[in-house]
Amino acid sequence: MPKKIIVIAGEASGDAHAARMIAELKQMMPDLEVKGIGGDKMRAAGADTFIDFSELAVMGLIEVLKRYRHLKKIFNKVVALLKKEQPDLLVLVDYPGFNLKLAKQAKKIGIPVLYYISPKVWAWRAGRVKTIKQVVDHMAVLFPFEVPIYQHAGVPVTCVGHPLVDAVKKNITTQQAKAQFGFNTEQPLLGLFPGSRRSEVEALLPIMIKAAEQVSQRINNLNVVIPLATGLDRKVVESILADTPLAIKIVDDNFYRLTSACDAIVAASGTVTLEIALLGIPHFISYRVSPISYAILSRFVKIPYVGLCNIVTAKNLVLELLQDDVTVVRLAEGISQLLTQADSKEKAENIRQQVLSALGPSGGAYNAAALVVSMLEAK
Repeated sequence: MPKKIIVIAGEASGDAHAARMIAELKQMMPDLEVKGIGGDKMRAAGADTFIDFSELAVMGLIEVLKRYRHLKKIFNKVVALLKKEQPDLLVLVDYPGFNLKLAKQAKKIGIPVLYYISPKVWAWRAGRVKTIKQVVDHMAVLFPFEVPIYQHAGVPVTCVGHPLVDAVKKNITTQQAKAQFGFNTEQPLLGLFPGSRRSEVEALLPIMIKAAEQVSQRINNLNVVIPLATGLDRKVVESILADTPLAIKIVDDNFYRLTSACDAIVAASGTVTLEIALLGIPHFISYRVSPISYAILSRFVKIPYVGLCNIVTAKNLVLELLQDDVTVVRLAEGISQLLTQADSKEKAENIRQQVLSALGPSGGAYNAAALVVSMLEAK
């Protein structure tokens, strides 16, 4: 009888990571049945998704509370499915607020759990390691520095490596990429990357646009582009763009090529900043949540950075503008500097090299898939 797994990815980055792993799994075990929560990338890789991750994509404590009933309904549906399907393995991808509770239920049912991509226990809520030890059978982590955290706690752990080491390759020049999207190759292109969750986009994009308007008054012929994140309703972005005089283009495919076309990017914190860095694009991070969420979270965060490039290298490589620093003036200053400083691209390449060195082994998706296979064969 073919083996069966359920994979839960609650946001765009998790969908992408899970999809790479599933694609490798299908090569190793062609008859493997894969169901779960995910998006277009997981479906393209061969997963049968019974709920789209966009139903779960929300950020911030207050934002989660507002949608609690909806999230609880989805949670109960997944638990019911676990009891009915009795999969050979439950693979949880990041999204700890939801997934750790699900791991607890899977433990009660008797379903083995592999947790792929660790919650940020090194940044905040270190006590989650104790919970993980009780409800997770194996941790598959992306970063080498995460391994000793779990080893010290007695949690089985494997560093599979970050999939982006293999997935992100710049194989096109900035000018070639601009031409493919119909931009003038001699004119500067600014990318506004406001995140993949509606709450992020609504909090950040209006300020990003106002900043871009200011920059366009200083820098002639500025072009502006926004990538439409997977799972995000295009109308959300279009409604925010309605009042700007700028002709901002929305692009919903070829993310890496679009990123490669940009001369500078301002981006929401998240996996996307690692992708931008690995493509060698000058950028900085801008992020904010509701004041109440920030007040609560800032009391628990125990590392000086939020950006993954800065975290993995333990260096302040990429500028971070957070919360009260997210103003039109500050963003406009940061964008202008990236677009006018002669050594911006040289600095971005230096950052790329340092991040690549800190990320550890290659073959992340393959290694994660091999770990899944070993757990299935051991069952």
